[in-house]
Amino acid sequence: MAQDNYTCHYNESMGFFYRKNGSDDKWDKTQLILVQVVGSLFCCFILVSNAMVIAAVITNRRFHYPFYYLLANLAASDFLAGIAYVYLMFNTGVASRQLTVRGYFIRQGLLDISLSASLANLLVIALERYISVMNWKVHSNLTKRRVTLLIVLVWAISIFMGAVPSLGWNCICNLDDCSKLAPIFSRSYLVFWSASNLVVFLVMVAIYMRIYIYVKRKTLLLMSNTNGSINRKRTPIKLIKTVMVVLGAFVFCWTPGLVVLLMDGLKCESCKVMKLKRWLLLLAVLNSVMNPCIYSYKDEEMWTTFKNLMRCIGNGTRRQRSTRANARPLNSGQDPGNSQPTSEEMKSDDHGILGT
Repeated sequence: MAQDNYTCHYNESMGFFYRKNGSDDKWDKTQLILVQVVGSLFCCFILVSNAMVIAAVITNRRFHYPFYYLLANLAASDFLAGIAYVYLMFNTGVASRQLTVRGYFIRQGLLDISLSASLANLLVIALERYISVMNWKVHSNLTKRRVTLLIVLVWAISIFMGAVPSLGWNCICNLDDCSKLAPIFSRSYLVFWSASNLVVFLVMVAIYMRIYIYVKRKTLLLMSNTNGSINRKRTPIKLIKTVMVVLGAFVFCWTPGLVVLLMDGLKCESCKVMKLKRWLLLLAVLNSVMNPCIYSYKDEEMWTTFKNLMRCIGNGTRRQRSTRANARPLNSGQDPGNSQPTSEEMKSDDHGILGT
């Protein structure tokens, strides 16, 4: 039995690992349907709304600044999260036991990449905000080339982090080290993953609190020197508040899941991590739903661009319908020979009769 635990099991299905780890991943049918229906509605909204955020940044020249490019990249990571959640929703419960090892790595890898990308984007946005605040500008002086390099770096790191378990940091050859929440992930990897993310959370919260305190002090100083008249739209306050709300939502939605992963990695037997798994999943999905709502609520220009995009889509759909209606062929029951002549044909016939 001990020798079997140190044998590699790459050709086994996930059901084998669930049985070996004693992981009870059985879902109540009602709960599974509820999670899939609610999750699917959330995922549709995530895909559409984040696609609109990206389109808004591309089409509106007022958003052609480093902050909004990075915000669009954050929306892209949420868009990927929507795809990952769709794949996860219909490959969980009984279906998860039928997955191959490769299929499970793909399922979890998509989630890990999207989370890493969101976290890295928030960290990069924090640095961009710090640069702009220290220069007391609404937007930083980062060039497009540097922003592009930062975006490429974010995705390179995220893809690497998502691929780490499939590259070897797993328990396929050491079943004694397997976790319950992720039956082929090593407990040591879960501890590293969750602890590192929680540390980054704390670092970002500290950075934004420092920035916010600095901005408030600077604003009060300027107001005292200008008799209270200051144009807040020309200060970094508004964008700082938007980012802080986004960060707060991210920390609120992901911290419980990361804590549960940490408890599982530390082999907490009394924590009942499997019972919390499904509901923490919906909480994580909710974060990607909230972000586009925050952008549009906190940024009037973003909301106006959203409305213009929806108006353009509506107008384009109506034009397409009218074009199809004009190009529609005659019905099969209608005789072409009995069709009414056009006015030009009637005029030519009249001229022919008069000529005779």
